[in-house]
Amino acid sequence: MTTIPRLAAFALLAGLVAGCTSGSGHDHVAAGGQAGPTPLTVEQLSAKVGCSPRMQVNAAELRTGYCKTPDGEFFVTTFRSQAGKDAWMDAAPEYNPHLVGSLWTVLSSRKVLDLLKERLGGDLHLTDHRTKKMRVVG
Repeated sequence: MTTIPRLAAFALLAGLVAGCTSGSGHDHVAAGGQAGPTPLTVEQLSAKVGCSPRMQVNAAELRTGYCKTPDGEFFVTTFRSQAGKDAWMDAAPEYNPHLVGSLWTVLSSRKVLDLLKERLGGDLHLTDHRTKKMRVVG
């Protein structure tokens, strides 16, 4: 299967994960009861790399948008909670590599992710995050 059909299939999987995860319905709260910074949206992350995303999944727990730019094609997914992000990461270990930030992830080829990392930040996950052999490029 080529990369883009695999990523499209993964976007559908993300929607299924969203329906199966439970969340408190609240943004994360830092110690002391103060809310942390508002997480970036799919649209905000996409705008940072010059894209207007085509939404694939728009669920309560996560949102996924597809982008195509001169850098390449990719999917941007944002999560309502860390628990939702963790469930998503656990459900999709074979989709490598991916760029991971605070309550977001981007899926694409390594070449595209290297270019996007310069503008988005995050950590590049090159293998299954659950194994001891995980390699994260900071």
